[in-house]
Amino acid sequence: MHVYSFEKLDVWKLSMTFRKDIYLLTAKFPKEEMFGLTSQIKRSSSSIGACLAEGSGKITPKDKAHYTNMAYTTTLETLSHLIAALDLNYITEEDYILQREKIEIITVKLSGLRNSQLKSG
Repeated sequence: MHVYSFEKLDVWKLSMTFRKDIYLLTAKFPKEEMFGLTSQIKRSSSSIGACLAEGSGKITPKDKAHYTNMAYTTTLETLSHLIAALDLNYITEEDYILQREKIEIITVKLSGLRNSQLKSG
């Protein structure tokens, strides 16, 4: 079976684990949030890896970097949703810190990848 280039990226693998963590975390959210915050945070966390996958199919390094930047911005969007979940007491401070630490690792790796892609162009 062919392995695509994005599947080899550590940051993509981390984003897949992070997405799974978010899905498990949001299972505890109130049912009335199913179409609100729960949906938004699931979509933004899923977009991180999806943007990396889509960008890997682009031809120019500049285009690849654009999608890596989109992955970065959706990571920040997810952070904002986590802050909201903490403010609303849907998650604990411990859960928040754990997920925020993962976000910090992902954003550092995305920044490095984006810089590398821009230098290739």
